Amino acid sequence: MLYKANLQDRVIVAVAWSDESQFLLRHSDGRVRIWRKQNENMDPSCLVTTVQAGGGGVMVWGMFSWHTLGPLMPIGHRLNAMAYLSIVSDHVHPFMTTMYPSSDGYFQQDNAPCHKARIISNWFLEHDNEFTVLKWPPQSPDLNPIEHLWDVVEWELRALDVHPTNLHQLQDAILSIWANISKECFQHLVESMPRRIKAVLKVKGGQTQY
Repeated sequence: MLYKANLQDRVIVAVAWSDESQFLLRHSDGRVRIWRKQNENMDPSCLVTTVQAGGGGVMVWGMFSWHTLGPLMPIGHRLNAMAYLSIVSDHVHPFMTTMYPSSDGYFQQDNAPCHKARIISNWFLEHDNEFTVLKWPPQSPDLNPIEHLWDVVEWELRALDVHPTNLHQLQDAILSIWANISKECFQHLVESMPRRIKAVLKVKGGQTQY
């Protein structure tokens, strides 16, 4: 089990969560309206999977744990194995060794090709005495709480009084919003993980309310 309780009996997961996301300079509201019955809100026929849109935007990579928000790194191009290796060595490594000095931390990443490249796997093997890479099942969007932090950033961008008009302004706005996400917000997401896992198991890997 990866869970442990603190003195207030709150559930904490010793995992640092990570992912990439793109934020567009301009986009439609992305709404799709359907008719459904009251008990069909989780039926696969009433759900639409998310697809990253093209156009001008800023791609970022970020990580966080229950303890703190981690770095948020703008990615100036499509993330390949060499670029990801730099992120892992320059940002993941110091974060994990600082947050989990007893080498009991778990680093989460999804199964994107650049994450599974041989040079990345070899790097993690060389540092497996410092932290563990969490095994991650394929096609599991319900399980990564960082997705909700991307939602927070998106909502805050849309709520700005003055919206970014170029990519530089967009990047600055994203970094500022990330830095000001409250501790209560990201700790609440981590503490929801037992409920998320229980819900996913209940529907045997299907969609959940999360």
